[in-house]
Amino acid sequence: MKRLLLILSFVICHLATNSVAAQGWPAQYGGVMLQGFYWDSYDDSQWTVLKSQADQLNGTFDLVWLPQSGNCGGTSMGYDDLYWFSNYNSSFGNEQQLRDLINTYRENGIKTIADVVINHRKSNNGWFGFPSETYKGVTYSMGPSDVCGNDDNGKAKTEANRLGVTLGSNDTGEGWDGMRDLDHRSQNVQTIVKAYLDFLKNDLGYAGFRYDMVKGYSASYTGMYNTSAQPEFSVGECWDGTNTIKNWIEGTKVDGQIQSAAFDFQFRYTVRNAMNNGNYSRLAQQNDGNWPLVSSNYQSGTYRRYAVTFVENHDTEKRSNAAQDPLKKDTLAANAYLLAMPGTPCIFLKHWLAYPAEIKAMAAARKTAGINNESSYDNFRSTTGYYANIIKTGGENRLLVVVGNVGANESNVNVAEWTKVLAGYHYAYYLPATMETAYADLPSGTYEGKQQVRLAAVSTNSNAKVSYTLDGEKSLNVVNSGHVLQLATGTHTLSLTLVVDGKEVGTPVVRTYNIKEKESEKPADIPEFCVVNDGEVCAFFEAPATWSATICCWAWTDTPSDNFTYSQRKNWPGVDCTLLGTANNGNKVWKWTWDGTKQNNSSAKQPAKIIFSNSGTPQTADLTFENGGYYTKDGLKGNVITAIQDVHHSTFDVQHSTYDLQGRRLNQTPKKGLYIRDGKKVVLK
Repeated sequence: MKRLLLILSFVICHLATNSVAAQGWPAQYGGVMLQGFYWDSYDDSQWTVLKSQADQLNGTFDLVWLPQSGNCGGTSMGYDDLYWFSNYNSSFGNEQQLRDLINTYRENGIKTIADVVINHRKSNNGWFGFPSETYKGVTYSMGPSDVCGNDDNGKAKTEANRLGVTLGSNDTGEGWDGMRDLDHRSQNVQTIVKAYLDFLKNDLGYAGFRYDMVKGYSASYTGMYNTSAQPEFSVGECWDGTNTIKNWIEGTKVDGQIQSAAFDFQFRYTVRNAMNNGNYSRLAQQNDGNWPLVSSNYQSGTYRRYAVTFVENHDTEKRSNAAQDPLKKDTLAANAYLLAMPGTPCIFLKHWLAYPAEIKAMAAARKTAGINNESSYDNFRSTTGYYANIIKTGGENRLLVVVGNVGANESNVNVAEWTKVLAGYHYAYYLPATMETAYADLPSGTYEGKQQVRLAAVSTNSNAKVSYTLDGEKSLNVVNSGHVLQLATGTHTLSLTLVVDGKEVGTPVVRTYNIKEKESEKPADIPEFCVVNDGEVCAFFEAPATWSATICCWAWTDTPSDNFTYSQRKNWPGVDCTLLGTANNGNKVWKWTWDGTKQNNSSAKQPAKIIFSNSGTPQTADLTFENGGYYTKDGLKGNVITAIQDVHHSTFDVQHSTYDLQGRRLNQTPKKGLYIRDGKKVVLK
């Protein structure tokens, strides 16, 4: 009997301890999160579309935050939530497709985060009529007494008096005049919310929750609900300054233990301000008197574990509402900084769609370096033109990130201490030489089009090299650090090892690649409505489907210094392009025409470089300007021409990108006829 009592005591103590074990977010968590939607992303966020991308996301993202997945009574992003248990035929697909998505992600090592909207709820039968729903044999219903007594600035009270019903207690947070604010003091509301979270986690299979609009009710209720549901991950949208966010995190405590993380809005504002103003030193500055939760100056990093960092989301992105304050440029640099820093980075879907290879490489470098949500950092350099931090884990240097004019910072980096392993437009990553490893800047994965892989010898030995084999070669190739491999289409296995003093040291690094033919490498199907008029300086841009704003153009020359997109808008993102029509693939086609004015009125007749952007972000890289050029996000795809070039059969070179009129690439000299070579029509005689 005594033994039985001891066992029962242990079980009771274990259950009591486990009841508050959620603690909001894992300690020393090294994962990366993807926001799997943007505003009105009804095509890109379909459950079937997201499921088809599981293998592409695998290895880069550990968490995917999905849009609110219940039925809202019509086309909706989910913030007018209606059904919690019984109807999951949403704007993104049906319930079975949602379950298939969650299960497929789990099989690929990706956990899903549910968007939980419990501050308010949509009614479908008058002011206080909510759907009755049954879960696990229990029917759940809400009524007037579950609505805040001061809901809708008194309008709910007026309606309640008219109907002769009684409302609940006053709101425990900020009110919202739009739908019924739920009274979380109500025992019935608490019971239903707990059952709802149980359904999301234990029936649908979500691993955690993103709580919407948490300033609308007391933080203590988030603590209560998480203590009941025990999610692996919980993050609240406390849209405010750092002190308010910190107090909200503290407010979720149960028995002294924090129960939820929060989005680090000040991190986002700091990065946006620096990038939009082209002043990278602002990454070190406070914003409205608040430090980001991840700041090295903010209470010794106490809250880094609970900081989910981001640079853009569905509320801050550029939309028709003038109140939005979007990131307007330097999207890659912003994400490079985000993925290098402590906290748990959350990547915006539009950024991932625009730059999948670059973000994948950044995330891989972060994980190689061992950066986690409790890492710390020291500033290395801070100037208007560039900014650099050293990120540390366990007190050891793990990564040097530079954003801005990377070249101007090169002389400051001691090559005996740091090895550059990744670089792009306005960003670079360095690993500490003491890591003693070989590195390939292209992570394993599926890619489109020919790829380059840069090999690096990360070592304190300045003469260290890299040995590698590709696709099971019998003999080793030994090359200097910085050697670049070219990979054609096909499946490849790359194995590389650090070589010091002629000997291989350390564990081999293995990369596997599946490289498919890139559709964008085929010549563009230039629409007939693209016309270059006599004497016109112009360019055409076929925008990706995800670029829904007005396309803008920024065109210039460095020598002589001049800007050709100056008259309409004298700063970034330049002038608006003109929408011409829709290409055969459904993408919109825009045209920029120089209006004859320039910033400095130099002798230049046309620009040397050109950038197209989605009203600022995302944007293309710096592209070489060709008059009448037809561009996509990937660069120049052809020219709008009025004449067809004649080519003699004997001089025809199949090494050029040559296609027949059906779009088939040619591998040998064809018969006489009409073809497309390097994006131009030619007649082979």
